[in-house]
Amino acid sequence: TQLSDRPIEERIRCALTELGTTFIKLGQILSTRPDLVGPELANELSQLQSGAPADDIKEVRKVFDAEFEHPPEELFQSFDSEPLASASIAQIHHAVTLDGRQVVVKVQHRGIQEKIQNDLEIMGELAKLAEGLAPQIKKFQPVNTVSEFSRTLLRELDFGREARNLQQFAKNFRKDDGICFPTPYSETSSRRILTMEFLEGISLSHKVELEKAGYDLKALAKRGASMFIDMIFRDGFYHADPHPGNLMILPGEVIGVIDCGMVGYIDEELREQVEDMLLAAVDEDSDRLANIVVRLGQVPQDLDRTLLNSDISDFVMDYRSQTLSEFNLSGALNAIISIVRRHNIVLPARIALLLKVLVMLEGTAQQLSPDFSLAELMEPYREEAIRRRLSPIRLFRRLQTTYRDWNHLAEVLPVDLADILSRLKTGRFDIHLDHRRLDSTVNRLVMGIISAALFVGSATLWSAKVPPVLWEYSLPGAFGCGIAVMLGLRLLYAIRRSGDLH
Repeated sequence: TQLSDRPIEERIRCALTELGTTFIKLGQILSTRPDLVGPELANELSQLQSGAPADDIKEVRKVFDAEFEHPPEELFQSFDSEPLASASIAQIHHAVTLDGRQVVVKVQHRGIQEKIQNDLEIMGELAKLAEGLAPQIKKFQPVNTVSEFSRTLLRELDFGREARNLQQFAKNFRKDDGICFPTPYSETSSRRILTMEFLEGISLSHKVELEKAGYDLKALAKRGASMFIDMIFRDGFYHADPHPGNLMILPGEVIGVIDCGMVGYIDEELREQVEDMLLAAVDEDSDRLANIVVRLGQVPQDLDRTLLNSDISDFVMDYRSQTLSEFNLSGALNAIISIVRRHNIVLPARIALLLKVLVMLEGTAQQLSPDFSLAELMEPYREEAIRRRLSPIRLFRRLQTTYRDWNHLAEVLPVDLADILSRLKTGRFDIHLDHRRLDSTVNRLVMGIISAALFVGSATLWSAKVPPVLWEYSLPGAFGCGIAVMLGLRLLYAIRRSGDLH
């Protein structure tokens, strides 16, 4: 099949793959934003693989020399010259530390940071160009998306962050012997090199091997999903890439988690907002759910609230008849995302990432156990959320916050009122109004008036046969009418391109 005959989502994925490391990473980030690109393209982009040719051992030694001023052979008892795997940013080598510990060493490709910086600059200029020349692309927020992506990718280049993530996860699950995160070793780690404990087990992506080993896949799916739910709703700090390749089963049925470079954060306010949304969906309160969606996202000025309420009401009706064990959470989340995108509502990046993680989590668990229900697993957290909202501690914290706000208002209000009265007395009180998008509206209005006036005046010259005359037609009148028609057509074209002509 020719590439031109394939779906557009597949062609976009192939194009990003051809463009290389930075654009592959962009595609992977966009796969977490179905509210911007749509669920179909997001699912296609989630298939992007970031494999890359490995650097030879000479290049690896140069990275070690730059970071530690020593080759790897002097820092480790043994260091395999052939990598276990190679991705777009780094490659993995097996090694043994000087005190005999089995480790893996993640080494950044030499020169990759400079290449990514150049690509990001080009990408930023392309985003500005696209947003300026194609108004219909503005709703995808290319400049903001590239800016957010740049911050994410540059953080991923700092392996020190991943080491700190591993330490934080280990601290959060220190009381759970069934969960394991590889221990980072700081003495042989830096910004571009990360040395971690070697975990040996069976990857969750190898379902047949797990079955042969006699593991209870349904129990593993439930334990793995519970771990991620604890990360999200208990700790507010979660692994943001829960695909099967990042999870493995170690001896003793311990779940090992690797590749902790991409993480998500949830503060108290965001957790309550997400809980509000889930509670409204479970309570079948479509009006409250619509209000929460509008409150969470950036809404367009021409949002049709009636149509939005109708779409969300239909969504609630579609899922109300399902029992908790039958409830398809990933399908429900994708449906909400489709509604949000249809109304051009842009969700905050943190919420979009969380929704994507929940969808991926249910998909990963169902690969092990097809009848797994994430909604059923989350039911205790719903009850806990209700208890937490009614707890005296939360009410006391709210009272403290309210007191601080009112206390601050009481302190600044007399000063501000005195300043306003003083300005009124001296005649220096000014009010400044900021009209959004008023410049373009005024320009179009002026252009329309000029076109109409020119046409009327030229038509008068034409009808009066004002000389010079050619074949009984007034040349000034005909010329003026032609210019007026051209200006009018240009104005209509500009309005049509902006999407304001219906």
